Amino acid sequence: MKTWFHSWRAAIRIARRDAWRAKGRSALVLAMIALPILGVSAFDLTFRSAELSPAEKLDRTIGAADARFRDADMAGVPILQDPAGEMSAPARKEDDERWPSGPTDVTKTFPAGSTVLTDRVGSAKLTTSHGLLMTEVRELKASDPVARGIMPLLEGRYPEKNDEVMATSHFLETSGLSIGSTLSARNFERPYRIVGSYELPDSLKTDQVNALPGAFLAPYGKAAEKAGLSTPDSSVSYLVRKPGGFTWNTVQEINTKGVLVASRAVLLSPPADADVPLYQKDGWGNYEAGSADRAAELAAVATVVGLAMLEICLLAGPAFAVGARRSRRQLGLVGANGGARSHIRAIVLSGGLVIGVAAAVVGTVLAVVLTLALQPLLEQAMGQRFGAFDVRPLEILVIALLAVLTGLLAAIVPAVTASRQSVLSSLTGRRGVRRSSRVLPVIGLVALLLGGSVALFGSLVTEQVAVVAAGSALAELGVVAMTPALVGLFGRSGRWLPLSPRLALRDAVRNRGRTAPAVAAVLAAVAGTVAVSTYMASREAENRASYEPRLPYGAAAAFVREEGGRDVPAVREAIQRYLPVELRADVDRVSVGRPGCSPWGDDAGCGRFEVVVPPANECPLYVSLPGGGDPSERFTPDQRRKLVTDDWRCKESFHGGIYIDGGLLVGDAKVLQVLGVDDPGAVKALADGKVVTFDRTQIDKNGTVGLKQITDTAAADKAMEEGRPVPGKVSSVPAYLVPGDKNSYGLQALITPATAKAAGLSTVPLGVYAATDRLVDSEQRQKLDGEIAKLGSSVDLHVEEGFVNEYGIVLLSLAIFAGLVTIGAAGIATGLAQADAEADLKTLAAVGAPPRVRRTLSGFQCGVVAAMGVVLGSAAGLLPAVGLRLTEERDQLRYHEMSVTEGWTGTDTAPPDLPIVVPWETLGLLLVAVPLGAALLAALVTRSRGALARRAAT
Repeated sequence: MKTWFHSWRAAIRIARRDAWRAKGRSALVLAMIALPILGVSAFDLTFRSAELSPAEKLDRTIGAADARFRDADMAGVPILQDPAGEMSAPARKEDDERWPSGPTDVTKTFPAGSTVLTDRVGSAKLTTSHGLLMTEVRELKASDPVARGIMPLLEGRYPEKNDEVMATSHFLETSGLSIGSTLSARNFERPYRIVGSYELPDSLKTDQVNALPGAFLAPYGKAAEKAGLSTPDSSVSYLVRKPGGFTWNTVQEINTKGVLVASRAVLLSPPADADVPLYQKDGWGNYEAGSADRAAELAAVATVVGLAMLEICLLAGPAFAVGARRSRRQLGLVGANGGARSHIRAIVLSGGLVIGVAAAVVGTVLAVVLTLALQPLLEQAMGQRFGAFDVRPLEILVIALLAVLTGLLAAIVPAVTASRQSVLSSLTGRRGVRRSSRVLPVIGLVALLLGGSVALFGSLVTEQVAVVAAGSALAELGVVAMTPALVGLFGRSGRWLPLSPRLALRDAVRNRGRTAPAVAAVLAAVAGTVAVSTYMASREAENRASYEPRLPYGAAAAFVREEGGRDVPAVREAIQRYLPVELRADVDRVSVGRPGCSPWGDDAGCGRFEVVVPPANECPLYVSLPGGGDPSERFTPDQRRKLVTDDWRCKESFHGGIYIDGGLLVGDAKVLQVLGVDDPGAVKALADGKVVTFDRTQIDKNGTVGLKQITDTAAADKAMEEGRPVPGKVSSVPAYLVPGDKNSYGLQALITPATAKAAGLSTVPLGVYAATDRLVDSEQRQKLDGEIAKLGSSVDLHVEEGFVNEYGIVLLSLAIFAGLVTIGAAGIATGLAQADAEADLKTLAAVGAPPRVRRTLSGFQCGVVAAMGVVLGSAAGLLPAVGLRLTEERDQLRYHEMSVTEGWTGTDTAPPDLPIVVPWETLGLLLVAVPLGAALLAALVTRSRGALARRAAT
């Protein structure tokens, strides 16, 4: 060993030989290091492959075109746009000026000599093998070279005739159709034959059908109008190809005509932000992540990587110590033949280097192979195709170097410990006297106090989650550094234990060099589990306390608002057939205009209605002012607070429940019965032709409720913007106010069909409420969902099951993960203890101890390490969870104060109180079941009798 090169070469050869001899231990450490490398490398490969370059994005969005033109819907006024053609704003607009709205003739902006393809997208309910399916319909001549890459053909051919279509593979799979099948649409019986299948590379799970321009949407819209329904909405854009493309100056010139342009040349070479006029307007900057955001992300990633490496080092370190202990005679021979302590350190460190390099190679190779093999599955799960399989050598190399670094770091402490042993102790097998460091616990205590103070400061002063997380991480590292001293404190409890656990605890305390890393590894894993479990249990308690049921427990409701309620009878029948219905209440809605109009539509011949709130009952904070403006600004913060807390007109009395357009339903007394409203006066009022209302603000001084029918929606919108009364026909109906504060689950007013007809109101079917005699089970719900899916309608279905805990399975998974880490770390420490205590075991056997003592001692050694780590980790994990909850509470308190001060209605006057809940079930599983399981497992896998040893010569 003349030079450092020769000495390290020899050390690496010795380490490689030892690793090959101890295949089991080497495979364990290699797996611990390689698995994270495999996961991170596979994630990097997947992320980079799925991250498309600008050219790949353009191929999927505009094909071979040079630009996509579309109407900005600003009545043709000059606009400003971003380089991507996604955002736009009027070029000239005063603060109090209305936002322009209206169509623009895009076709007049095409440059001379351009090739143009029309791309129109709409939707329709198409017939399938199972019923009807709401499907996106796209009219684009996909066979044109300009559209190449937008919808790649998978099978068959492109449509060539007006009665031919092709469909995405996902639509064919969902619908049960295939190439050669025919389909049609509801209210449109013209058949179309499927001649091919394709995919959308950026949206593999989209149900879409492609037809030639003008072949489907236009005739389908005419058929819908003929059936008395609203014309289906559609959007149109244009793929334009022109020699020379479209520069940024050309795009800005086209913007002056109110047209948005997504240009290939601009996206491939975007202008600087200073050259984008839109970014110079207030509120329209380029909001991409800045350097501060990227620095925060890098800091978060570095923290996670550092903690993961620490956990691996804590787990793998004792394994290297086991190897060093078993090779102490060999290391002693190296020292006896002139080897220095640096040579012994190099041999042990080389073990970490060899395992780290092997883990890096195995993890990287497996990541590449698995990513390639699983690429189709990954693409389906992500819903998009990869671009090119992108391997970034530098990133993969950095990830691989992390494996090497982890192996070296894990072997540092065992290397230093092995080099400090005397040659005589190594050759004779004596362990000598080992004293733990007195400086490390002090450093750990300082880090614990400092980290706790930082976390407390972050939760009570700064409201910054990052500060709380940083302080908690520092405190946890402090506890890890204090682990040897804490292990010593546990040793004082040995006097009250029986023989076997007392021996195990004494051995763990005396050999803190191998016990502390395993305890620290368990501590880190359990602390993270307890922190997340405590936080999620607290959130679950908060959600349970704030949960507002949308219906009485077990009740169901289903509403259909489209096509004039055409599918409502089928939905009512399905509810009656598949649910255990005890009482059914059918409801209708008020319709203004054609029966097929939607409640919120503004198509020709369609209107809407509203329940009139008398001026005397309007909340002063929201009374419209002539000429616009914020009415709440007339009041001081104290006046707004008083109005919100004391004025009944400003108190929001309806929270949650089923959304009801206008808050008014048409039905009978069964509706009240299903909703649990027990009021004979309300039943009598319905029979007397009155409106039953739960909202005091709706009733005027004459005891009536005004129902306004608005036929001119454009005039109504303009009047609302100008603060004037909305024009419309008002029908006054006698009203009955339900006394008390009864929960009506979103219903504000109820009127019978006869009363609605007498008031001159037209109605259409809306849906059904149903009370059940027992809670709906999974099988019934699946059957109901399947039957409703066949209708192809948008059905608002809700079955009230009460609060459902979404975190239970997560908490159990975290407990299982922590248990596995605990058992693994404790097992490694137990193996090291057995290697260390072989002489003691032989002595016990020699003095007549039964064979089971070997198993019992091994089990208790493993259980003691697991118990110490779990106890310390449980205590350490509470700090970050409590800090985060206190931070959230302060944030909610601040928001609550602002809401009350600003006069926002719907604000609960009581300040928020966020609970902090300790998940005792998870802690019980960790504190009892995990150490007990580790002890039993160690006892089962330990042999009762050791190897027969000959007596040493004296």
